[in-house]
Amino acid sequence: MKLERLISMVYMLLNHEIVSAPALAERYGVSVRTIYRDIETICAAGIPVVSYHGANGGFGIMEEYKMERSLLGAHDVGALVTVLKSMSAVFDDERALETAYKLQTIQERHERPSLSMEIGAGRADPAMLRALRAAIRDGRVLRFAYVNAKGEKTDREAEPVTLMYKYDTWYLYAFCRTRNDYREFKLSRIVNLEETTERFRRKHPLPPESRHEHMPHAEESCTEAVLRFSAPALARALDFFHRSEKSFNPDGSLTVRTKLYGYPEAQWIVPILLSFGSDAEVLEPPELRQALREQLLRTLQRYEPK
Repeated sequence: MKLERLISMVYMLLNHEIVSAPALAERYGVSVRTIYRDIETICAAGIPVVSYHGANGGFGIMEEYKMERSLLGAHDVGALVTVLKSMSAVFDDERALETAYKLQTIQERHERPSLSMEIGAGRADPAMLRALRAAIRDGRVLRFAYVNAKGEKTDREAEPVTLMYKYDTWYLYAFCRTRNDYREFKLSRIVNLEETTERFRRKHPLPPESRHEHMPHAEESCTEAVLRFSAPALARALDFFHRSEKSFNPDGSLTVRTKLYGYPEAQWIVPILLSFGSDAEVLEPPELRQALREQLLRTLQRYEPK
């Protein structure tokens, strides 16, 4: 424990000009007297710690001792620090934060960060994220119920491999014992998660790299949908269809042309369009207009007076 504290303290001093003894004591949960003894140990190891007196005094490390900044470019360091800090916030990971501090020691002090990132837990429960990460680290089998895209709920038993963040969503990549194959589980659809005490021994490969763009199969059908959104819905329309062809109309509305692969099975667009209410209208194809009309009629029937 003391060795870890000493190493962490060295990086803390490398990352700051001056740090006071009380601040170090509070940071590491020890007494000020212990901090003084730790500083003596660090000096004995050959690291030149300088003591500064006065109201704003404390400890620092000689500038000449700073780590060589040429090891990584400023852009590389800044990007890594940003990602590590974001991940440390999501997983409450002290080690990731310490690594960020280490990297900051080779970052130019005048360098302004060009990137700010807050990955966040999104629709996932932060406690679930941390529990899944612990299960991956310990190699423990998981049990949970999973709801697929068709709304079907099944009980699963899986060997977790890794967590993935893509398309603004967290996924668990795991070997599903129930299906005897590898699967990607969207965390927002995992319920009744149970962390078992059973450990698995086999080594699982990481998931294959996937492209962000949708790559349709040769036999996959495709149709073009033409949608119109009124002015009050422009922001949300751009959020959902930012990669589609867009044109603004004189009345302030927006016309969007988007390709639907696998249509008519690609019914994911129906609830999205319904969420816009009267601010969205399907111009083409007629089949999609009819699908929305039928869905609206079924919804209205639920609210008929009894």
